Amino acid sequence: MNWIEQVTILDLLVKGLVIGVVVSAPLGPVGVLCIQRTLNKGRWFGFVTGLGAALSDICYAFLTGYGMSFMDEFIMKHQVLLQILGSIMLFVFGVYTFRSNPVKELRPVSFKRGTYLHNFITAFFVTFSNPLIIFLFIGLFARFSFVMPGSPLGFQLVGYLAIIMGAVLWWLSTTYFVNKVRTHFNVRGIWVLNRVIGSVVMVASLVGLVLAFYGNSLY
Repeated sequence: MNWIEQVTILDLLVKGLVIGVVVSAPLGPVGVLCIQRTLNKGRWFGFVTGLGAALSDICYAFLTGYGMSFMDEFIMKHQVLLQILGSIMLFVFGVYTFRSNPVKELRPVSFKRGTYLHNFITAFFVTFSNPLIIFLFIGLFARFSFVMPGSPLGFQLVGYLAIIMGAVLWWLSTTYFVNKVRTHFNVRGIWVLNRVIGSVVMVASLVGLVLAFYGNSLY
């Protein structure tokens, strides 16, 4: 059974969207920066901050996919094992996210708006300075069998485009939500939101682990 027979474009879109959201969701330095800029400068300054992070993430996604493409034979023979390992890595990441305190990432933010480009570029480099994101991509790509041997170039582009779409949707939703509740959103709100995200990732990884053991997949 070839790659096209196993995976439809819709499957790839769903996987890419989920990966884009999961990578963007945890409130690390750039997540907190996005919220701070939304509160202090306005929703669209927060959004372009998220876009800068999304561009950095897709660069690391390409690097991860390119590296894993050299493991074609291993991936084909050990898909279930990789899904199990990917689920375990995601669970560990969920625990880390749940236990982390994003409030520590709060920094004084200038109330000078600057340009959209400046906000975009600074967010890009804040995210790009953390190459450990590659390990998250490895776990996600393994769990969702995102990198498949012999996959057509067009399918690969659809997958990576879906990752970008997932990230953009996350930052669009986050900045919209924060902007709407700006008068009630405080430091505790950031902490609670991060715990909710960590919990969701842990539950999703456990579901993925069970499905991998039983040889089934919802994705």
